[in-house]
Amino acid sequence: MRFVLGYGLNAIGDMAEVAKAAEAAGFDSFTFGDSLFYPKHTDSIYPYKGGDRSFLENIDFLDPTAAIASLAAQTTNLRFYCGVLKLPCRHPILTAKAYASLAALSNNRVSLGVGISPWKEDLTYLGINWEHRGKVMDECLLAIRGLWKGGFFSFEGEFIKFGEIKMRPVPSVPVPILVGGHSKPALRRAAKLGDGWMSAGGTVEENKAMVETIQAFRKEYGTDNKPFQIHAGVMDSTDVDSMKRMVEMGATHIFTAPWDVYNPYLSREEKIDAVKRFGDTVIAKNA
Repeated sequence: MRFVLGYGLNAIGDMAEVAKAAEAAGFDSFTFGDSLFYPKHTDSIYPYKGGDRSFLENIDFLDPTAAIASLAAQTTNLRFYCGVLKLPCRHPILTAKAYASLAALSNNRVSLGVGISPWKEDLTYLGINWEHRGKVMDECLLAIRGLWKGGFFSFEGEFIKFGEIKMRPVPSVPVPILVGGHSKPALRRAAKLGDGWMSAGGTVEENKAMVETIQAFRKEYGTDNKPFQIHAGVMDSTDVDSMKRMVEMGATHIFTAPWDVYNPYLSREEKIDAVKRFGDTVIAKNA
């Protein structure tokens, strides 16, 4: 098994030391969330914790590009991705440039984990029509892939348009694009445009149903002959049986956290000890 450490909502000042501990413990990847701002008023319903978003108001979130650059500079083998980068909020030229730069600086230890924000304001305050978010997301993914090919490339979509440009550097090996989300459109998008899919958690049965749906879509789109990552979430880091069942159903990576991801008050030592303990009791026996 390959394991992904979900850093959750913990202190940004502890990220580097926890990432170094995760690398030493045998984790394959390290991931964290994305937030542009906290809207004081919103029409959106937070999809977790029963819709209560109040705990997020004073949580610090780093820009993912800055975070990955810093963490990659302090590690050697650990991979990094944002789970998830709110892609429609960002112009694809800027995202392509940022992640091509990260790939060059990190020796290709970066993936592009993408999704659509639960906050309507993340899009509307930046001039993006909420009703068009799915189409904007798809056009962003197509544009980024084209820009990373290295030659002159133009794009003429319904929402994204630009003339012929060439970007340097481009990734020397493809940056995997991991699509997050549990909705049918998200699963369809992962199958059609992604190199993998990220689960936000759930039971083995729930994940199995979503993976089966993705695989059916991959056959429909003719992408089932390409490599595809499945990052299945197992929130209980002691539930090794569920992890093994996830692998049996096709998971390539197990996403977990050896602490409560909604608890922002753990000390650095508590997090590092939890990572080491997980490495000794789970990774060492199941890698």
